[in-house]
Amino acid sequence: MEDKARIQEAIKIQGEVVRKLKSEKASKDQIDEEVAKLLELKAQLGDDGKHQFVLKTAKGTRDYNPKQMAIREKVFNTIIRCFKRHGAETIDTPVFELKETLTGKYGEDSKLIYDLKDQGGELLSLRYDLTVPFARHLAMNKITNIKRYHIAKVYRRDNPAMTRGRYREFYQCDFDIAGQYDAMIPDAECLKIVHEILSELDLGDFCIKVNDRRILDGMFAVCGVPDDMFRTICSTVDKLDKMAWEDVKKEMVNEKGLSEEAADQIGEYVSMKGGMDLAELLLQDQKMSQSKQACAGLSDIKLLFHYLQLFQVTDKVVFDLSLARGLDYYTGIIYEAVLTQAGVAPVPTETPQGAPAEESVSVGSVAGGGRYDGLVGMFDPKGRKVPCVGVSIGIERVFSIMEQKAEASAEKVRTTEVQVMVASAQKNLLEERLKLVTELWNAGIKAEVMYKKNPKLLSQLQHCEESGIPLVAILGEQELKDGVVKLRVVSTREEFDICRAGLLAEIRRRTSEA
Repeated sequence: MEDKARIQEAIKIQGEVVRKLKSEKASKDQIDEEVAKLLELKAQLGDDGKHQFVLKTAKGTRDYNPKQMAIREKVFNTIIRCFKRHGAETIDTPVFELKETLTGKYGEDSKLIYDLKDQGGELLSLRYDLTVPFARHLAMNKITNIKRYHIAKVYRRDNPAMTRGRYREFYQCDFDIAGQYDAMIPDAECLKIVHEILSELDLGDFCIKVNDRRILDGMFAVCGVPDDMFRTICSTVDKLDKMAWEDVKKEMVNEKGLSEEAADQIGEYVSMKGGMDLAELLLQDQKMSQSKQACAGLSDIKLLFHYLQLFQVTDKVVFDLSLARGLDYYTGIIYEAVLTQAGVAPVPTETPQGAPAEESVSVGSVAGGGRYDGLVGMFDPKGRKVPCVGVSIGIERVFSIMEQKAEASAEKVRTTEVQVMVASAQKNLLEERLKLVTELWNAGIKAEVMYKKNPKLLSQLQHCEESGIPLVAILGEQELKDGVVKLRVVSTREEFDICRAGLLAEIRRRTSEA
């Protein structure tokens, strides 16, 4: 009984939380998250010991309604058009992989991998990203060069902050070039692709930060970081977009055990930003020039900026020594695109390799990637390497921003592509409507009819206005006698009598103009 009273009290408190959020007009995701907690509490009460079934999506997941899917489809189409414009083909891989395929590839993030329950067979895990399955695919099929894109869902056992749009299941949108090519040409094309996509989606102003893993490792070495601490210090530097330098330094010194002197030296370098000029400056730097690794990285950055000038994208690209990207498999150039809209303060964000979005703000990381020359070799029995470079568009964040923009604008989002509604003005014309709609379907025209024998003309026209259907083909007894169809333009309410034989051509003409 005590338990029951405790749960009832918790339900009361949680109910208040939900009501308060609704009255404050909080975000839908924030309300949904609190409602889900309320439903879980109610389920615990049960009904005379019987388990009460709760209708909800699993933690860290969400449904998408037709309006959201229409926006999402538009975003995907824009991105796929760009990938195809650059000559990419597509592949697909299983949603789960052997556990050992994914183990040891993600550094400190490995704890977020979803392991599937042992079914007495192979040990399996849900894919964490699309890059490791791609590398496995190349090694398994002995592919040495391919330019591919892959759009699919990935899974992370993150503690989801639904209010900030972070999910356990989300889409990634990857483009990669695998093969032995001359330095920095494919790398520059990946940055050109990011520039094209973000410009075309019109999300607002953006900046693409670039760095190189070899420059970071060289910097760590000359600053006195022990070799075995490179990766863990790199993971800490990666937090500079979310934390102030003082907090990052504290983590390096107090938690990771780095000397204060080494941390201060790192601090000097990671504050540097520039372009080709900064790379030239660092090549002359007394400390940095001692590292062969760093010099190789800096020479490549110079070459990269030369190609980016030819691709006409240097206006948005900045060489930023604080960019680290935490994934273990990067070996060379790394980059990340960040939205920098005027008048909106940047917020702490999760970096993408398909990063989910901050719902309430339209600023943050929207793409990331880099060069990973050793990953395919990890899977090849003979250790044969296939150099790769790629980029992942943070599609969930992009989608969130597009959704907000749609909400803010008065423009109606169409969820269907129907061009013509076949309607009737009188009773007993169902057969004629079905004959005409069949004619339209057979001609490849997107059309629909109301599923009623004798629908009212007004309700048919209202359906068109609500759904954004541009044309109505109206049949009446007089029209049938005269061999014509009355074509109505929904937006202007103009009507024209079109002879039956010329109807298809007239519909095509009007829909192509629209």
